[in-house]
Amino acid sequence: MALEGLSFFTFTLLLLTLFPLTSSSPPNSVHSHTKQPSQLMFLNRLHGSQKGDKLEGIHQLKKYLRHFGYLNDVQIHSETIDDDFDESLESAVKTYQKNFNLKVTGALDAVTLAQMSKPRCGVADIIHGNTWMRSSKKRYQPGHGRGLFHTVSKFAFFEGNPKWPASKSHLTYGFLPETPPETASPIARAFATWAANSHFTFSQALSNQTADIKIGFETGDHGDGYPFDGVGGVIAHAFSPPDGRFHLDADESWAAGVVSGSFDLETVALHEIGHLLGLQHSSIEGAIMWPSVPEGDSKGLHADDIAGIKALYNNTL
Repeated sequence: MALEGLSFFTFTLLLLTLFPLTSSSPPNSVHSHTKQPSQLMFLNRLHGSQKGDKLEGIHQLKKYLRHFGYLNDVQIHSETIDDDFDESLESAVKTYQKNFNLKVTGALDAVTLAQMSKPRCGVADIIHGNTWMRSSKKRYQPGHGRGLFHTVSKFAFFEGNPKWPASKSHLTYGFLPETPPETASPIARAFATWAANSHFTFSQALSNQTADIKIGFETGDHGDGYPFDGVGGVIAHAFSPPDGRFHLDADESWAAGVVSGSFDLETVALHEIGHLLGLQHSSIEGAIMWPSVPEGDSKGLHADDIAGIKALYNNTL
């Protein structure tokens, strides 16, 4: 085809037709991926199942509930895990329903399965049977002679109440190599929000090697004992004080703001920083420490989160 007779404008249109302009990611995107099927699709097969049933996919549900602390190694063993809906599983489902303020039936109704299908933080809701999301529960606090029970209003702490020492009210944070630069601003805003509502101050370290808190994107098994599961399911996790590790699942779509189909970095950072400071999951859905994470939406601190951090650090401000 001869091009001599084509005007520059026509030639430009031809090029755009043959090679259309594309954008590698939407505005504000940090990580953007083509949506893949969720790892939790097996839940769709379990609707209506209850104690006494035997159904393909129940063994996956048992692994899910073990991961988040609702089943322990005494109740379930990976080498003998099966598809029987037994008494232990029913009890675990009931506890899950209590924690998430659902009707307690022990059966997998639509509302329970919908909650399990939501993206969430990877930190367990129950750790060694001693921590709970549910409000007004008596919790055993080890390390006090024969042991003491006390009531926590709404919020919850990690087992043993780990926290940063009083001499460590200023914490530094750093980003692991290959963390997108767009990550820094929304996460800095999350730290500023916690600083405004606690006695802590935060600053970015000159080197991630010396930082108290280390932040980065990881995929699959990344060496901390808590592998990510691909798209959907667990999207991030962080460790209790003074560990300082905060990981985001690089297989998810992330954004510096509210973008449909992506997770808002600032919202997720607010939640995970709560863990880094010593807060566990809350049974208050409006709290930032509620385990589920909204997709395409944002969320801020709740009065319950602020009360929790003040209580953990003896109302120090």
